[in-house]
Amino acid sequence: MSLTKPLNVKCPTCKRQVAWTSEQLFKPFCSEQCRLIDLGEWFMEEKSIPGEDLLDDEQDWKDI
Repeated sequence: MSLTKPLNVKCPTCKRQVAWTSEQLFKPFCSEQCRLIDLGEWFMEEKSIPGEDLLDDEQDWKDI
């Protein structure tokens, strides 16, 4: 029987420590509220992954 401590990570939104266990439903977030805040930031394009755009802004989506 192993008594290892679970991995702890910081919530990306509020930086609170979160145990990485099966009981933690919103990992890596500490709560549903922090998860939704993060999702909203991605949706509003406040967060992005660096890199070049795949499409020019002027290109019509119908051409895809």
